[in-house]
Amino acid sequence: MLGTSYINSYGKKLRDIPLSVLDLSPIISGGTAAQSLMNTVDLARHAEKMGYHRYWLAEHHNMPGIASSATSVVIGHVASGTSTIRVGSGGIMLPNHAPLVIVEQFGTLESLFPGRIDLGLGRAPGTDQLTAFALRRERRSDGQDFPEQLNELRGYFNPISKEEKPRVRAIPGEGLSVPVWLLGSSGFSARLAGELGLPFSFASHFSPENTLPALDIYRRSFKPSDVLKEPYAMVGLNVIAADIADEAKRLATSMQQQFLNLIRNNPGPLQPPVDDMDALWTDYEKEILLNQLSSSIIGDSDRIRKQLQSFLDKTQANEIIINAQIYDHQARLRSYEIVSEIAAL
Repeated sequence: MLGTSYINSYGKKLRDIPLSVLDLSPIISGGTAAQSLMNTVDLARHAEKMGYHRYWLAEHHNMPGIASSATSVVIGHVASGTSTIRVGSGGIMLPNHAPLVIVEQFGTLESLFPGRIDLGLGRAPGTDQLTAFALRRERRSDGQDFPEQLNELRGYFNPISKEEKPRVRAIPGEGLSVPVWLLGSSGFSARLAGELGLPFSFASHFSPENTLPALDIYRRSFKPSDVLKEPYAMVGLNVIAADIADEAKRLATSMQQQFLNLIRNNPGPLQPPVDDMDALWTDYEKEILLNQLSSSIIGDSDRIRKQLQSFLDKTQANEIIINAQIYDHQARLRSYEIVSEIAAL
């Protein structure tokens, strides 16, 4: 039960909380999805050796720069290439799927890799509306039926009636203990996770202005459950580290270009870093983008250490999950290594 590992992070240092990895399996400019997925497994193996707690992959569709669209398949690929690190979804966009199918998929993963699988669920489409329609074959995509879908999904794992067999059963899946997390970038899932007594993960890496309000909603609405006795909040954060601060700033321009292309509605592969972003964005775009990425931490180990601790102090997170959209794979590995070294101090 997750509640047994609850950590009250008030006054704690980074070494006292788990750090995890969020991987979007970036496809770089000039690269292929095959190379991206090879890099994903390589990063997962390094993350396991570095002491990261879990490794999550995200569901996005119609994104030329993201290779993890078939998220359950990639989770199995990563789990088979590692041995101890928890592997899961950050997240599966539940409105895109029949709950029964997700339970069967994650029941299969849990059967193959017992005790290592997490199921993080979101209510957004993870794509544009046209692609959402292609996925769902229906117009409704506002996520308002997410609580009902979630209830259906949890029912397949743990049927309420013990006296009468349900007419539809998830095999494998039924009776298995797969931790269900709710993910969010606003207050909706925060409140729902609190009311259901589930762990909650907030996307501060692209919704920083809503971070503290959502965490407050989650904690104030929390009701103890069979899953958790106390709230457990994980917060997503962009962290780009390098041995030299100026190099970290340069590496971060790949992430900035990615977000710039998104706000221009022109997603593409992850671009190589540039020396001057002012040559690419307008003043208006720069303001929007820097606000959206305002919680990102970029720099050398000293800066990363101070700002990570400050972020922990502000959020009181029980766990931090780190995203690093870096073009060069070796530089990406080094970034996670620097963070792991800081956490070990």
